[in-house]
Amino acid sequence: MKTSAPGRTCSIAMVLLSLLAVLHTSTPQKNDIDIYSLTVDSRVSSRFAHTVVTSRVVNKANVVQEATFQVELPKRAFITNFSMIIDGVTYPGNIKEKAAAQEQYSTAVARGESAGLIKATGRKMEQFQVSVNVAPSAKVTFELVYEELLKRHLEVYELLLKIQPQQLVKHLQMDIHIFEPQGISFLETESTFMTNELADALTISRNKTKAHIRFKPTLSQQKSPGQEDTVLNGNFIIRYDVNRTLSGGSIQIENGYFVHYFAPEGLPTIPKNVIFVIDKSGSMLGRKIQQTREALIKILDDLSPRDQFNLISFSGDATQWKPLLVPASAEDVNQARRYVAGIQAQGGTNINDAMLMAVQLLSNANRQELLPAGSVSLIILLTDGDPTVGETNPARIQKNVQEAIAGQYSLFCLGFGFDVSYAFLEKLALDNGGLARRIYEDSDSALQLQDFYQEVANPLLTAVTFEYPSNAVEEVSQDNFRLLFKGSEIVVAGKLQDQSPDVLSAKVRGHLHMQNITFQTEIRVAEKEEEFQSPKYIFHSFMERLWAYLTIQQLLEKMILASDAEKQALETRALNLSLQYSFVTPLTSMVVTKPEGEERSEVAEKPVETENKRKHFHLAGPSGKAPGNPGRIGPQGPVHSPSHRLTYHGVRDLLLPDMLLAPSTPDEVDLRIKARVSAIPSDTMTQRHQERKHSGSSEDTSQPAKTDSPPAPIQAPPVILTLPGQSVNHLCVDIKHSQGPMNLLSDPDQGVEVTGQYETEKAQFSWIEVTFKNPQLQVRASPEHVVVTRNRRNSAYKWKETLFSVTPGLNMTMDKAGLLLLSSPDKVTIGLLPWDGPGEGLRLLLRDTDRFSSHVGGTLGQFYQGVLWGPPAAADDSRRTLSVQGRDYSATRMSAHHRVKRPALEMGEAEMRSPAHGGRKRLSPGALSLMRVLQAWAPGPGSALPSMLWGWAPPRLHSIPCIGEAHLNIHLLLKK
Repeated sequence: MKTSAPGRTCSIAMVLLSLLAVLHTSTPQKNDIDIYSLTVDSRVSSRFAHTVVTSRVVNKANVVQEATFQVELPKRAFITNFSMIIDGVTYPGNIKEKAAAQEQYSTAVARGESAGLIKATGRKMEQFQVSVNVAPSAKVTFELVYEELLKRHLEVYELLLKIQPQQLVKHLQMDIHIFEPQGISFLETESTFMTNELADALTISRNKTKAHIRFKPTLSQQKSPGQEDTVLNGNFIIRYDVNRTLSGGSIQIENGYFVHYFAPEGLPTIPKNVIFVIDKSGSMLGRKIQQTREALIKILDDLSPRDQFNLISFSGDATQWKPLLVPASAEDVNQARRYVAGIQAQGGTNINDAMLMAVQLLSNANRQELLPAGSVSLIILLTDGDPTVGETNPARIQKNVQEAIAGQYSLFCLGFGFDVSYAFLEKLALDNGGLARRIYEDSDSALQLQDFYQEVANPLLTAVTFEYPSNAVEEVSQDNFRLLFKGSEIVVAGKLQDQSPDVLSAKVRGHLHMQNITFQTEIRVAEKEEEFQSPKYIFHSFMERLWAYLTIQQLLEKMILASDAEKQALETRALNLSLQYSFVTPLTSMVVTKPEGEERSEVAEKPVETENKRKHFHLAGPSGKAPGNPGRIGPQGPVHSPSHRLTYHGVRDLLLPDMLLAPSTPDEVDLRIKARVSAIPSDTMTQRHQERKHSGSSEDTSQPAKTDSPPAPIQAPPVILTLPGQSVNHLCVDIKHSQGPMNLLSDPDQGVEVTGQYETEKAQFSWIEVTFKNPQLQVRASPEHVVVTRNRRNSAYKWKETLFSVTPGLNMTMDKAGLLLLSSPDKVTIGLLPWDGPGEGLRLLLRDTDRFSSHVGGTLGQFYQGVLWGPPAAADDSRRTLSVQGRDYSATRMSAHHRVKRPALEMGEAEMRSPAHGGRKRLSPGALSLMRVLQAWAPGPGSALPSMLWGWAPPRLHSIPCIGEAHLNIHLLLKK
């Protein structure tokens, strides 16, 4: 598969898919309801996605069973059709006006029998679910269709597909076809369930304007290792972008309708004046205020020197940080960071006074001509609750703020959690040219805040208007917009008149920083219509449906702001369009009919974001039990190995060719070797013991020293380096002193840099950051999670959640043990691993280190050039000299032998016995986890860890030189 170099990324968000079989017998048998086919077909035509989910099931039991069809789809999508085919009879879903549907089934509603079929599930998705009784040996086909206009968000559209069949499926297939006349500039895929074993099931083909992504796993590929359960449980994401220029955008025409996409490249950013209004009431206490402080500090760092800003914090009263807006200079930003770090949560919630104070700051600066000409003024409000102090009437607060702003500034509202009235914040924002967003309480809340800021951080144009000839088009959607931000896209759609000209022209006007600008474009109607006539997989009349979808969405938004008189007209038009084009919207319902004798018919209604309550949904598995959390993994199975015992020599056995575990700084390199590292079968160790006894050695390895104290845990070494030019020699490095972030390694030719923060007191890394130049991407790992940043967009991943991402120039994978690998065919492979044993923190691994260039540097990079071992000293052959870039270190030898019981490792715990030290040490769960990770890292007879796990006898080990100075301990393992 070849993909073009990344440009600006877009992505598409699609269906979360799950079909379950719920058994209703007293003694349920697994797979009585068998899903023998499950397919998803999504056709994306010029950003408009038409998705069909089809599932076929059969009842293998000899009694009636209930089958449940369950699909998760994007919140922005509209369901357009649903049907069930049972014994050749089709039972359709009928879309009706919501009031009529409720009246028709009012009796069932009163009995509590009419169930809502669509529920909100998480941040981006909604869940559609319907159940039906299936006779013995009978088959049922379920089919759901939905449509969505893909919205550009931080240069990204996401196609999010969550696969959770809960059982093996004989025929499981996803097909995603993309057609973009502008040309596809970038395409990537990401999955949270894919593994290397499933990689062959994914195929991607593309040319200039088309792409086809297919996922078709076999039954054997779907199986969990050693079990009959499916591994398909997680997200599948596709992201893409199109070619763009500094122009009036792209106009596309199909079947008498047009769509105009506008997102010009190369425009300079307009300076902004931004006031952050932060809720510090008592309800923000704890994690919320901590994450808010963290996010604000990051946001302050992203301010441009041309920007001006101020901060207002409020509880019962509102307090401004500075009396005036200040420039975003380094000094002022540092002062603001210190102020933010000191914000504490307590008191009530006075939103009214805080908002009026923010408006007053901007108005005063405007009157005094302190706002730069052509700049954009923004107010960003973050709150987690309803007003409780001062003015508490939401309607009056909305009126006060709207009158104060008077159309001069834009207001953006962030609602933290579910205790705030989202409807109140949404209207407050829309009244003042902004938008509202919910921030979900989770470990990545700070990232959600940062991402929202990035959406509005770079205004490009203000007062954007679209103009078309009045004799050419009609029924045009919204054609004027207050702001265009970098990474977004404005979409206008309409209908061509019957006698429209052969050439369609359009003008887009807007204001740059210090000047007006007009974009003009012309297209030939006949030529544009031909673009959508050749691709066979493009569904007919999609642009008309795109226009209807966009128009309905905009009418629903206008209804929030309209007066009662205006609202009725808007609602009537939105309802008529919803019924005409069969969309399940907030104004319509879909009535699902069932076979005669079923208990009820059911009504599907679209949930609304304004519902102010927490919701939790558990999906039933084939046995009727709730399945596990897709983001969690169950207990690790035993590691299968030969039955004879293996002898281990400490955690420092965990060495692999071309591997590195965490690091230090160049000026703090003190090289000392303390322990010999090896892994050999027990019988070999016994033989060597007998040899030692005959040679007069006093070391006894046959019996461990007895002790009444519990075994002390042993932790992994912080650094293990492969020596340059060798595949079996390693340096193990302990960091003794470090201050501030460390430059671990950098290679300009490879386009990679690794930095980290090491805490010597805790003997752990608090974070490690990997930065790539091509693709431009940053991976920051902390003990809590991994954050990937690209194009100003953050994606957070929890450790031990499977990840499989294919990006042009870089692959990212993470397994259930938490090993995250960053790899490319021509680059060094970098691994990141959470360590939860003693000295918990992060570990860094390197593989394919022969790919380093001669320009590699940094604390660890220095060991990959100019490293020389001197010969043994004449007077003492246990001493040698190691030269690193002209700096010499003396080395001495010492050794220790450790042994671990094989059955203990299989049981999930182990002890290492150290006859040399007369004691025993317990192997922590983290160390065991690391063993399993490293076994997967480089399995095979040639690596040290598989020697331990699988019983292969490794080569004989030399004694280990020990080098001693001040800050680092370095252990060398030599094989021959």
